Amino acid sequence: MTTWDEDWLRQHVWPRFSRALKRDEIYLANHSLGRPPDRVAADVQRAIDAWYRDLDVAWDLWLATRDQWRALTAQLVGAPSPDCIVPKTSAGQGLRAVLNSFTARPRVLTTNAEFDSLDFILRVYREKGRIDLQVLPFESFQPEACDLLVISTVAFRTGAMLPDVSGCIKTAHSLGALVLVDVYHHAGVLPLDLAALDADFAVGGSYKYLRGGPGACWLYVHPRHHALRTLDTGRFAKKEPFAYQRPNPPQFADGGDGWLESTPPVLSPFQALAGLELTLELGVERLRAHNLEQKKYLATLLQDAEGAGDNHGAFITLVHPDATRLAEELEAAKVKVDARGQYLRLCPDILNTRAELARAATTLRDQLAANKAR
Repeated sequence: MTTWDEDWLRQHVWPRFSRALKRDEIYLANHSLGRPPDRVAADVQRAIDAWYRDLDVAWDLWLATRDQWRALTAQLVGAPSPDCIVPKTSAGQGLRAVLNSFTARPRVLTTNAEFDSLDFILRVYREKGRIDLQVLPFESFQPEACDLLVISTVAFRTGAMLPDVSGCIKTAHSLGALVLVDVYHHAGVLPLDLAALDADFAVGGSYKYLRGGPGACWLYVHPRHHALRTLDTGRFAKKEPFAYQRPNPPQFADGGDGWLESTPPVLSPFQALAGLELTLELGVERLRAHNLEQKKYLATLLQDAEGAGDNHGAFITLVHPDATRLAEELEAAKVKVDARGQYLRLCPDILNTRAELARAATTLRDQLAANKAR
């Protein structure tokens, strides 16, 4: 697949990011907080203007935009219908909703590579006696008997992709388990078809590659589980949330809307819409091809870099015993990266030039040499 050259990006993409590109730095933390398009400010302002202008009638625009965001997210991740996408403020909120749908204490299987939010929730639920928890190594993971498997398709520290995700889900299902996949480091940079994977649940969001900032997250619920009920519920899960009826037993909305909760944060879909639309416009397959070229180029400039191949996500890593301090030194030199444990993470994207990557690699090599000489 042919990828974009910098002249094309300079003409068609970079003008949409004029505010973010004014920063005097080489930004390679695109795997962490994505840089927002200029349009985000206007979209959020549109939601606020409706509040001032229309007061309670602003709900018409707010809910319509929420539904637009749900439909586009469903398109991005291969959900069978928009109501499979349940808005959440965090991936952890989605995990809790699934955990709180079990009527008995479930046996949960996970790996040692899950992001801290999900890992911490699972450990707290275990300490409270709400779940039984087994943690296995990500690198050699094979599903075992459980009630719920919680696993990332891409490991957040190393960028390593879980081999044969579809096979893992099939095996887990054959053992009687439900499966929740964390696709936060997958959606938007790797092709994704949740319906084809047959995942029961998934969590993801816009904070990183979709350039939508914090709070615009979601829980995917397969249609076969739309009638399943969770304790994480509220007014918007009712059959008619604006009718103010109180039937017994409670009547839930149809489809995936029965997984909604109380009054939602209304600005999140507005802030996430521009980045989501841009991703769909450019195409995940082409974004992935461009990212692979960038990763491979950057890795040729950095000895011992890992993760440049197509068996990793969007970033490369260098293992360093004091990666956090090294990231701080690079930031002082106006190269923004980050660290997770001993892994220094660098993620190029469509806003980075080859010249920037070369300068960043030179700066990093100089820092490594200076540290070695100490």
